[in-house]
Amino acid sequence: MSTAASVSTRRPAAASRLLMSGNEAVARAVWEAGARVAAAYPGTPSTEILEALATYPDIYSEWSVNEKVSLEVALGAAMAGSRSFCAMKHVGMNVASDALMTMTLTGVVGGLVIAIADDVGLSSSQNEQDSRFWGRFAHVPLLEPADSQEAHAFTLAAFALSERFEVPVILRLTTRICHVKGLVTVGERSEPAVAGFRKDVGRWVMVPSAAGRRLPLMFERERSLRNAAETSELNFAETGSDRRVGFITSGPAYMHVRESFPAAPVFKLGFSYPLPFARLRAFAEQCERIVVVEEVEPLIESELKAQGIAVIGKDILPLSGELSPQILKPAIARLLGEPEPPAAPTPALPVFPRPPTMCVACPHLGVYYTLSQLRNVTISGDIGCYTLGFGQPWNALDACISMGASMGMALGLDKGRSDAEKGQKIVAVIGDSTFLHMGMQGLLDIVYNRGNVTVLLLDNRAVGMTGGQDNPGSGRDIHGEDAPRVDFVRLVKALGVREERVHLVNAYELPVLLRTLREETKIPEPSVIITSQPCVLIKDYHALKPYTVIEDKCTGCGNCVDVGCPAIHVTRRDRVRKASGREVDLAFVRIESAACTGCGLCLKPCAPDAIVHVDTLAMPIKIVKTS
Repeated sequence: MSTAASVSTRRPAAASRLLMSGNEAVARAVWEAGARVAAAYPGTPSTEILEALATYPDIYSEWSVNEKVSLEVALGAAMAGSRSFCAMKHVGMNVASDALMTMTLTGVVGGLVIAIADDVGLSSSQNEQDSRFWGRFAHVPLLEPADSQEAHAFTLAAFALSERFEVPVILRLTTRICHVKGLVTVGERSEPAVAGFRKDVGRWVMVPSAAGRRLPLMFERERSLRNAAETSELNFAETGSDRRVGFITSGPAYMHVRESFPAAPVFKLGFSYPLPFARLRAFAEQCERIVVVEEVEPLIESELKAQGIAVIGKDILPLSGELSPQILKPAIARLLGEPEPPAAPTPALPVFPRPPTMCVACPHLGVYYTLSQLRNVTISGDIGCYTLGFGQPWNALDACISMGASMGMALGLDKGRSDAEKGQKIVAVIGDSTFLHMGMQGLLDIVYNRGNVTVLLLDNRAVGMTGGQDNPGSGRDIHGEDAPRVDFVRLVKALGVREERVHLVNAYELPVLLRTLREETKIPEPSVIITSQPCVLIKDYHALKPYTVIEDKCTGCGNCVDVGCPAIHVTRRDRVRKASGREVDLAFVRIESAACTGCGLCLKPCAPDAIVHVDTLAMPIKIVKTS
């Protein structure tokens, strides 16, 4: 306790103004609110909330194995009377919704806030779903901040609202809120009393009879929440001199509206579910037309139209992406019959297109190189860095839907194959964290139902795609302290894969990996190949002596290029005609030795042995001026 107290005294004092991202502001507010438990599974754009929370004293923080477990941990703490917090990206609530849809009946004792971060604009996600639906679906209140200061303030308000109505509260964020920084006035930590868990089977044991008795309470609570929204200071109207068009909006879209139309009346919804219909109706009567600006689905628009309030929305605005001023201004000009504002001039130097790729020496590079060498194979992929295997130069991934889906899809591809595909090999690719998140059940299903599937379990000891966070397979917890580490070989055997069908392979040993893949895909039963090398961006990885290309020996075979390492650069291309008359494309290369980490992946396919270690004594010395 003395250590925690000493850390706490070094925290910025109340009323300090700090430059914070929305994620950092939420974390600060969770700590200030006196929360005792916080849990999450990493996922962009929400990841940094728990990373920031883990640096605060007096609060238990954990990376959970998936979002459902994280929400159940937070609920358990709230049942015990402690304030608790849970964070996830939008698709994470699809996983956690089983728990959400029943805890809305039980309610909570200590305040429970669930931050859901939507990826509006698809910067790092497989879909663009709108998490505001969960408020309606689960009958729980939903708050929408518009900037970092509001992210902080609304988090504190969410805890108060949760305890006032004994209900979980959703804090809906978007990428724009999560990652953009602004000044935030912070406070000190409070220490609310913890009531403790009180046994009440009629509330906490949700058998049908108990759930039936709780349903009327849920609907009564929702009516009370609607009344609270009518008087909440989080919802407010701003007057304007130009009443031709008034706007109803929420979240960061409010900022875009305010920037685009500073003279227009605006109703800002911070407490956006349940909607304050009376106040919105009164606001609408003050303007000639009302446009609803919301990201991304027409939820508010549809509900207002159902109330008989005439509004315009997605008939003039797009159904996807951020509603920036570049989108809003032309749309409103067309609505008013005015000339559209001129488009921004094309930049003189447009950004050079740079497709996403894996890192130098990424252990997944060799996996996809070997997969690209196989024939008659269908490859079911998953969510992670290894999703990039679908692109050049590998073209070695055929499907990717959701976390853990590679397993179930592979089994379905096996069982649903046509007669013409009987000789087709089925391979499922999944990462270590994703396997622990949702893949174990899929593998168990493959084994149980005797699927003819070869599984590639890529163990890089990190949640690589979201920044290298730890998981049960890394041997460290959220604080970087030692934790039990899963033994994947023993785990897959425990799930029923026969011992002779389980192989642990060095991801950099391409001949062994290719031979193992070819052998296992010929055997008509479940098999698992575990590749084990750490992500190159975590401290477990140790770089080796880099390589270079002997220019005179390079024949342009281009085999090393097919590995896909970004440190290998093509210096020139040529086309020659062989004695047989066949034309061959050549690619002569060099290795960016300063980026190379010496993994050796490029050595194996190099036909003329033109790749050698750099003589470190001959490497150029870079002098950096410090003054």
